[in-house]
Amino acid sequence: MVWLDLDQYPKNKSGKSSVKIRIDSVILRGDIVFPKNPVGIVLFVHGSGSSRLSPRNRFVADVLNQNKIATLLFDLLTAEEEEIDSISGALRFNIDLLSDRLIKVTDWVLKNYGKLNLKIGYFGASTGAAAALVAASEKSTMIHAVVSRGGRPDLAEDKLGKVRCPTLLIVGGYDDVVIDLNKEAMTKMNSEKKLVIIPGATHLFEEKGKLEDVSKYASNWFLKYFGGTT
Repeated sequence: MVWLDLDQYPKNKSGKSSVKIRIDSVILRGDIVFPKNPVGIVLFVHGSGSSRLSPRNRFVADVLNQNKIATLLFDLLTAEEEEIDSISGALRFNIDLLSDRLIKVTDWVLKNYGKLNLKIGYFGASTGAAAALVAASEKSTMIHAVVSRGGRPDLAEDKLGKVRCPTLLIVGGYDDVVIDLNKEAMTKMNSEKKLVIIPGATHLFEEKGKLEDVSKYASNWFLKYFGGTT
């Protein structure tokens, strides 16, 4: 069961709302932003040990908002689960759990905002990219595009061949191991796919201008498949 009392969480002047999404027995916190006349909405799936407060994902989300793309950043884990994961590190690699949460949050978006007829995309980072691809394989008629930033698509394993939406894989030029993992994953994908290697960038794209490059590639990819301009 997924529900939300929208009247409980009014938007502020920036178009941003803080939301609580109940999924079965847990409540996930999120932040949703609707720019004026959005062409689609992107759900962010954060990576290992991160949350909806990830400064890198928020940077990308801000750029998407500027390009008339709505965004939802949410916590994949509850506060209690995050505490457990900070010690064991096990939940961040539980792709089945993470993808199931993403699927149910997608259903929540469709239930609460379906009347807006927005095309849906996923932006996944690190292990979140694998969860995004697994969820996209399950929601093949509803997800229009996926972007992975420094992702681990290889962890999606046998689901890769079932992904139908266009997928953009962005990797830093210095992230040698992840480059190889992305290249290998691409050989198993049957959908339209593209690998972009950003020169001079490490795994977290912390170098000057590199996150801007990620944001530009992501915006153009989503706009192309949401039907906006590029």
